[in-house]
Amino acid sequence: MLPQHVREEGGYHVKGCREEEHQALLVDAAALAEAGAFAIVLELVTPPVAKEITEQIPIPTIGIGSGPDCDGQILVTHDLVGTYPWFTPRHVKPRLNAAELMRRAVEEWRKSL
Repeated sequence: MLPQHVREEGGYHVKGCREEEHQALLVDAAALAEAGAFAIVLELVTPPVAKEITEQIPIPTIGIGSGPDCDGQILVTHDLVGTYPWFTPRHVKPRLNAAELMRRAVEEWRKSL
């Protein structure tokens, strides 16, 4: 997933759903490993493809919204604690509604002035 190209690609979408993307991801991952990369980040890659890549390459994969089978995971803390209530990625289950707690704290502070 390349955020700098999101508009060119028509928005965010899970990679690897189409067979041509699937194959391109496998080839690219193998090329990166062969070139000496020490790890690969798989962001918004369909979980079966992320698992396949993880099984095929000799270096660690780090997943962001790519399923449980990567060697490691990244989770953005702001997503986990609900800081941005207007957007929650599909792969995150917020454990707190921090935005609401912060809003209430600011309201209480303003009332105390």
